[in-house]
Amino acid sequence: MDKTIKPGWNYKKLNELGFVGRGKSKHRPRNDPSLYGGKYPFIQTGEVKAADLYILNYSQTYNEKGLAQSKLWQPETLLITIAANIAETTILKIKACFPDSIVGFIADSNKTDVRFVKYYIDTIKLHMQGISKGTTQDNLSLDKLLSFNFLTPPLITQCKIAAILSNYDHLIENNTRRIEILEEMARSLYDEWFVKFRFPGYEQTKMVDSELGLIPEGWEVQKLGNVIEFQNGKAVKAKVEGSYPVYGSNGIIGRTDEARYENGLIIGRVGAYCGALFYCKHGFWASDNTIVAKSKNERIGIELSYYVLEKLNLRHYAGGSAQPLLTQIVVKDIPIVIPDLVIHQKFEITARNIWELTINLSNKIQNLRRTRDLLLPKLISGEIDVENLDIETEVAA
Repeated sequence: MDKTIKPGWNYKKLNELGFVGRGKSKHRPRNDPSLYGGKYPFIQTGEVKAADLYILNYSQTYNEKGLAQSKLWQPETLLITIAANIAETTILKIKACFPDSIVGFIADSNKTDVRFVKYYIDTIKLHMQGISKGTTQDNLSLDKLLSFNFLTPPLITQCKIAAILSNYDHLIENNTRRIEILEEMARSLYDEWFVKFRFPGYEQTKMVDSELGLIPEGWEVQKLGNVIEFQNGKAVKAKVEGSYPVYGSNGIIGRTDEARYENGLIIGRVGAYCGALFYCKHGFWASDNTIVAKSKNERIGIELSYYVLEKLNLRHYAGGSAQPLLTQIVVKDIPIVIPDLVIHQKFEITARNIWELTINLSNKIQNLRRTRDLLLPKLISGEIDVENLDIETEVAA
């Protein structure tokens, strides 16, 4: 144990700082539909991994039967994953249930700040993951979790450290919500113009028959392969560092020094993320489990192509007996409605402006994360001394 620690700083086990307990999901099978569809949020390990400081999103809810075989945890509980995704953390802002693959930590407010504990675990995450390696599945047992020493400064110092770091997360969450609002604006505009056909001047436009039903006069039905170019991605060895992102079917999986594409849409081609859709405006590489899409018709640009493909939900077109598989042959044969050039250009201008805003916000988020992650170990270890700084320890809502 390090004997050079600062006065007032001490090593503590997690259960010395508050209550530690595993989530509950007693019923088998765990995916029994009779447990779900009620009013009680049910948080899963993947959602903890996707969250920032606080968890805001969840995809499933328990009903009364689900709650009866689980446990409802209170806001300000720290969630720590111990299976599948190891040592991922987030803090509840709502009452919620979670399975026994997640540990709940309730801080003793006289001893620690729950945000500080969350950030401390972030600094030792790789070590936690390292000792959790298993022959069949990675697992961080409760005993292993409780074996870790947490170097804890005085409570007021913990609160100051947590306040500095959580201000970055607060800005990240604000910008993330702004991106979500902008994306919803673009989707709503697409639905209004290209699904409901309420585009500018629609009142004076005649509707005519087509193989997809009534469409505006001057518009036409085309197969995707006639207006969008598709090609399979190519395998590449992704690495941590590099100038360009490498996309797999679930998004960015690494970096590379060479860009195969200048820009385009990336579609998950195989597996659990078959049909997933991403847009990269700059140079990138796409792996061999993806399909890359690029516009080849002046009446459907990259922005409109994105919303057309998103609305189609390409996963529905996947085949394969062992796992979902999306092929170019199937995708190219899907019929879609193409607008006239005037409406297309108006939509592209508006959508492009929205996308530029989201890209700028995404860049801000990346910079905030980078700065926070540089500060994190220096603050947690005491290398940056905050004890004599006048810091507001509560983050404004």
